[in-house]
Amino acid sequence: MSISRADRRAAARGRAALEYGAHAEAALDVIELLELAWHDAYGEVLPPAQLVDDLWCVAGGDLARLVSSARLAVTDWSDLRMVADRLRADR
Repeated sequence: MSISRADRRAAARGRAALEYGAHAEAALDVIELLELAWHDAYGEVLPPAQLVDDLWCVAGGDLARLVSSARLAVTDWSDLRMVADRLRADR
């Protein structure tokens, strides 16, 4: 069963609101742009769920870091994974 982009956005809205407050919609825009870029780069409709979780982890509620991390997710997702794993290990 497919989930629409609008449904995915709605599902992520709570997390975005917690982490980005007034900038939640901008954060959701970045996630949507990641989906579009992922499709263009890899031909897959969506990035893996783990990759999106890595993105949230690395960004840590900072919108500028979310943008940079989204770019890294598309250009070299394994580097994003390493950073996220390191951050999780340090917690």
